[in-house]
Amino acid sequence: MMNESAMRTRYFAGVSRNTVLLTFTSLFADISTEMLYPVLPIFLTQTLHASGSVVGLVEGIAQATQNIVQGFSGWLSDKLQKRKPLALIGYFLSAVSKPLIGFATAWPGVLGPRFLDRFGAGFRSAPRDALIASSVAEENRGRAFGLEGIGDNLGAVLGPLLAVVLFFSFHMGIRSIFYLAIIPGLLAFLVVLLVQERPVPVTAKTKIDVNLRQFPKPYWTYLLVTALFGLGNSSNSFLILQTKDIGASFEATILIYAGFNLVAALISYPAGSLSDRWGRKSVLLVSFIIFFITYLGFARAKGVVIIAALFVFYGLFQGIFRSVGKAFASDFVPEHLRASGVGWYSTTVGLLQLGASIVAGLLWDRIGHAAVFYYGAASAALGTIGLLVLIPGRQNKPPRQRPADSLKSEAV
Repeated sequence: MMNESAMRTRYFAGVSRNTVLLTFTSLFADISTEMLYPVLPIFLTQTLHASGSVVGLVEGIAQATQNIVQGFSGWLSDKLQKRKPLALIGYFLSAVSKPLIGFATAWPGVLGPRFLDRFGAGFRSAPRDALIASSVAEENRGRAFGLEGIGDNLGAVLGPLLAVVLFFSFHMGIRSIFYLAIIPGLLAFLVVLLVQERPVPVTAKTKIDVNLRQFPKPYWTYLLVTALFGLGNSSNSFLILQTKDIGASFEATILIYAGFNLVAALISYPAGSLSDRWGRKSVLLVSFIIFFITYLGFARAKGVVIIAALFVFYGLFQGIFRSVGKAFASDFVPEHLRASGVGWYSTTVGLLQLGASIVAGLLWDRIGHAAVFYYGAASAALGTIGLLVLIPGRQNKPPRQRPADSLKSEAV
């Protein structure tokens, strides 16, 4: 018994109080956001009588907003050397935007709050990730991002299920779900208030530095590899559409999606922990291979059971890529540029996903559903080659490192 307890303690060694708090922050924030996942398209098309193209327009603008804002918020956080206040602003904006959607009487009334929601999500992302990276010693950074990933992905499990329960079991009006979504959103905001920000011992620049050489060359190489992979990393909506087209019911599709997010939550921390020991490259490579297998399988599979198994298996990619990818990005930059580094990495992932989704939509309509997944598998193969050839075997050392001793007082 004592050996088991010691193993658990060692497994979570180096995790700080801030990391735990930010994990709960991501849990509550994602519950709030993902409560709307199965509801928003229904609200737009059935309640507000909007067309499918309007649904695409609203979500396209929302996604693009989040992606672009992440890079800006990272730069602003590094310039001000402030993480927590910017994260608080982002979480608050996202929380209060949810009930505003419920008040809408026409689709433009949804577009404004949805824009505000994703603006807040993008604005908080890089400062929060910088808080996570600076809250632990470098050798535990993968664990930190992995633990936060558990909260994020678990929220993505609970949010849709909660919305389905409220809608189908408690027969709540669809607008009520938007009103209730503010509760976990505000809980996320309140938890951030408890986070203690450690001052960064670097003087911020007094003017905007647009010189791209402020980031080391290996960082840009990593973004290039991320972009190569991201060429075919389209929205998960196409996986959901294919699952429904194969013959799964609406309820079954939501449960499969929840299972996907559950697997992502369960693998997130182990993946981050393994990346601390084995190196980020090895673990990230596994996620690329999982993506390749899943997309190739979706292109060829014809049965619901196989599609469901592939979708849940794909959760391994989601959990690994989210935690290890960000940790890897933070490894390439000095601490005073960490929010910018993670922010522009997230922007790269997001914008490439937006472009990949546009291409996937054209392939879906004009060539065939399988073409979407063959295209994604090809980009995964390209990204894998780039990762193997261009990225060093182990790159867990940023240009400037905070001494581990200064973190001992924070560890739990």
